[in-house]
Amino acid sequence: MFLQKLRYRIFKQNKISFFSSISQKSQSDILNLLKSDKNEVHEGYRIVAGIVLSRTPIILRDPHPFEREYYLYQQRLEHIHAPPFPVDFYFKKGSVAEKKWREKKEREKAEALLAFGSRKTKNKTSFEKIDEEETIDSSDVSSDEEEIKIANRITSADLINDVKSLDRALQRTLYLIVKKPRETHSWQFPQGGVEKTETLVQAANRELEEECGNCMDVWFVGRRPIGYYKYDYPKCFVKENIEYKGAKVFFMAAHIFAGQVKVDNKEIIDFAWVTKQEMKNYVHTEYYEAVKDMLSEH
Repeated sequence: MFLQKLRYRIFKQNKISFFSSISQKSQSDILNLLKSDKNEVHEGYRIVAGIVLSRTPIILRDPHPFEREYYLYQQRLEHIHAPPFPVDFYFKKGSVAEKKWREKKEREKAEALLAFGSRKTKNKTSFEKIDEEETIDSSDVSSDEEEIKIANRITSADLINDVKSLDRALQRTLYLIVKKPRETHSWQFPQGGVEKTETLVQAANRELEEECGNCMDVWFVGRRPIGYYKYDYPKCFVKENIEYKGAKVFFMAAHIFAGQVKVDNKEIIDFAWVTKQEMKNYVHTEYYEAVKDMLSEH
């Protein structure tokens, strides 16, 4: 109890000394920042909220060749050192099921021993053999059961390279970029100015609905930005808008669960769902260098 009271007194004294050390000039700057008419302004730069909206991977990525070999090595060790399976308890002696089970186990054990004894390359990898064994033979399936079919990892959207579809690149993270109605620096993340009574999350949510519609189920990951980008406006734009000389963009992370973008043809005229590597072909080089560290490689 004594320690808690002592900590509280120290915290209170530090808090008072901290606020008392703020100069009158700093306080006036903060008040001027809060009294801005429409948009938040800081040192002549407009405060902007950007949205890094992503669709996370749907399926697991393909394993690396080293990972494949490691999993196969562990599987072979398991087959060799596995304890005896109580076949008599699960299968009727002399039944067809018992015969198939013994044949399968003998074949797996022989392959494991062969793999440890010889490293020669076979026509089919062990992963392909496992997939073939796990695929249920239609002759063994009863008429009341439905045959299990493994879906293709490559979708129709991948084949035609439909960048507007969320059903592509299922192993990768896709990011939403939009196209502004201008000639240069047209592709970017959705973004917009922060009004004086808004937080970054509120501004990001509002701008996303204004630019991309309200047909998406979106969840913002947190209330703190994941990245920052500062740039100056063109000289012709600064002449018309003396209030701003540039923008400071704070990027907020968000995930999409359902829905799709609806272009308003006013603030944006096009959109695309792209991976980190594909984004290089759309956005400006300077912009990509500023945002690339926020994006996932997978």
